[in-house]
Amino acid sequence: MRRLKAIRRWFGRRFGYARLVCVVLLIGIAALRVMDPAPVQELRVRTFDTFQLIEPRKKTARPVTIVDIDEKSLADPRLGQWPWPRTRIAEIVTNLTRLGAVVIAFDAVFAEPDRLNPDIAADTFGNLDEEMRARLRQLPSNDSILAEAIRNSRVVLGESGGPNVRADLNEKLPVTGLAMLGEAPQRFMFEFVGLLRNVPVLEEAAAGRGLFTIRPERDGIVRRVPMMMVAQGVTMPSLTFEMLRVASGAGTILIKTDEAGIKSLGVKGFTIPTDLNGQLWIRYARRDPSIYVPAIDVLEGRVAPEKIAGKLILIGTSSIGLNDIKTTPVTPAMPGVEIHAQVLESALTGDVVAQPNYGIGIEFFAALIMGLLVIAFAPKFGPVTLVVVGGMFASVLIGTSWYFYSQHRLLIDFTYPLMSTTAIYLTLIFSAFVRELHQRRQIRSQFVQYMSPALVEQLANAPERLVLGGEEREMTIMFSDMRGFTSISETYKSDPQGLTQLMNRFLTPLTNAILARKGYIDKYMGDAIMAFWNAPLDDKQHHLNACDAALDMLERVDELNQERELEAQEGGHVYVPLNIGVGLNTGSCVVGNMGSDLKFNYSVLGDSVNLAARLEGQSKEYGFPIIVGSKTALEVKEKFAILELDFIMVKGKKEPEVIYAIAGREDVAQSGRFQRLRNLTIEMLACYRGRDWDGALAAIERGRKTDEAQTLQYLYRLYEARIRAFQKEPPPQDWDGAFALTTK
Repeated sequence: MRRLKAIRRWFGRRFGYARLVCVVLLIGIAALRVMDPAPVQELRVRTFDTFQLIEPRKKTARPVTIVDIDEKSLADPRLGQWPWPRTRIAEIVTNLTRLGAVVIAFDAVFAEPDRLNPDIAADTFGNLDEEMRARLRQLPSNDSILAEAIRNSRVVLGESGGPNVRADLNEKLPVTGLAMLGEAPQRFMFEFVGLLRNVPVLEEAAAGRGLFTIRPERDGIVRRVPMMMVAQGVTMPSLTFEMLRVASGAGTILIKTDEAGIKSLGVKGFTIPTDLNGQLWIRYARRDPSIYVPAIDVLEGRVAPEKIAGKLILIGTSSIGLNDIKTTPVTPAMPGVEIHAQVLESALTGDVVAQPNYGIGIEFFAALIMGLLVIAFAPKFGPVTLVVVGGMFASVLIGTSWYFYSQHRLLIDFTYPLMSTTAIYLTLIFSAFVRELHQRRQIRSQFVQYMSPALVEQLANAPERLVLGGEEREMTIMFSDMRGFTSISETYKSDPQGLTQLMNRFLTPLTNAILARKGYIDKYMGDAIMAFWNAPLDDKQHHLNACDAALDMLERVDELNQERELEAQEGGHVYVPLNIGVGLNTGSCVVGNMGSDLKFNYSVLGDSVNLAARLEGQSKEYGFPIIVGSKTALEVKEKFAILELDFIMVKGKKEPEVIYAIAGREDVAQSGRFQRLRNLTIEMLACYRGRDWDGALAAIERGRKTDEAQTLQYLYRLYEARIRAFQKEPPPQDWDGAFALTTK
């Protein structure tokens, strides 16, 4: 278990759990692409719609003409409402054949006998004598007349697949011959349970038969048309592909497949690439009214011959009332018969688009490479770089897909690799966001008790300013301690809870004073406090803030003593005042998270820290509550009352240090009393270091007379004792005035 945890920690540090999640996500999105649910398909085809709108097919030829069952024809009394008498349709077929039509196809099905057949009329009309009924029954049927016209031309009849119709397959009606190369194609084709066929007499006369069924996508847009389908167990071509077969004179259709699905369909002179289900992606042109001719004009011979001669003819309807209007990527309303015309135009001019079976391999490869690149490098980039690189990736994907479409008429999907890469990118952003929130919570929890709330919030909003593991910087260090804590604690022998309350009352105002001046509380050591400035956040005024905090601490201790003295008087118990000593020093330190893998604290190390601790310990010897090192004093001398105290050699250090006392703020420094005392002290120190013992003692005596408040009494006693000792036993000849401390 311990080894497993170690491995997890190593992986988390080396790679990050977000990257592992992204790898799993990459695999999951790949599986989603393989399953290819409808929403994924819809997203993909929408991009192809955009390509169609940007660059629709440009018509270079018009090999197809539509004989339109339009509103004009339906309103003409010779034709009337649909369905028309098949004798009229026969006339239209005959006229088209005479004008040179190559192939004629019906985008309609004649599933029932013509209701105006003579034999049906004989049984239907009333007030007819038997002779008239007999003569009607002897006349040829309208269906046979149309069949004869079909037989004398090259006509492809339309059929329909659907769920609610069933053809009588017992009749041996002709079917189109098929040749197959590769896997059995039927399992890839769209299948309809039912088949709606034409009446047998027409089927037998036709040159071909094809399904005109169009399957819109889930959103109702027609993008692809099946070119081969299975209807009621019969494998049949589409109406348009059967027209191409008849036009080419081929007897069979060649279907090529591989393991992925159908690749292409071919007849003599034509090979059409399809998707794996045998569908042709239609490369649409804009709507073209010029290819329409009204059916009534064909019937009455008013059509220009060049509109028909050498053309493939589709007979269908643009009438809204006949409900054959479809939505396409380039127009919201296009008659279904024109969609068939668009298929034929694309095939005959060679301007077709295809989605190759190997396209999914390209998509997987692009998604894998780009996903791994994002996983590997995105966490290392800044936000601006990441946006720029992300935009470049997206541009490359979209540009590559557009290149294949515009130059090679191949549909290569960029949405899958783009979606995959975007999902990984967003996951990494979310992970970074969560990690940052967690980091901010850690920073707040770690620093909220040791820094002011404003500083904690700044650090939480800019965690990069906290260098984990340690960094070197110049800092000001503070140590403070309660004077006489042992004697005070003895008065609480029988009341330890009272001592705890006292310590809380004592430490709270001192802590607040430090935090208010942008300090950081390193630790509490009983009655002592260690704090520092200029970390973890930058503080250019750290010397001034530390000195201000020290003076504030003295003021707050005075306020606390006043409260306690009043409480002692009212409670009738002994009052013992609280006093503190403070040591400040500025210097280079190493600050950061110090400790072990299991427990660490944000702390500071360095020689400057040790000196600050020594200075705090000497405050009681010199009689000043705040003692600072030379660098601190030099930085703040213009803002505070600075008094030089001594030139000492701290135990454990090789170089001596000049130390100073802070006697007050700028107002004290400007006072005449302080300036006189400072000058006398400077004179005393000069005589002392120059071995002028009498002059030093004289300066001390003048200072005592000037120092009515006895601020320097401890300092004078200290130097007086040293001088008396040196008078008896002078220092060595190489003495530089430094005094070696014997205690820490």
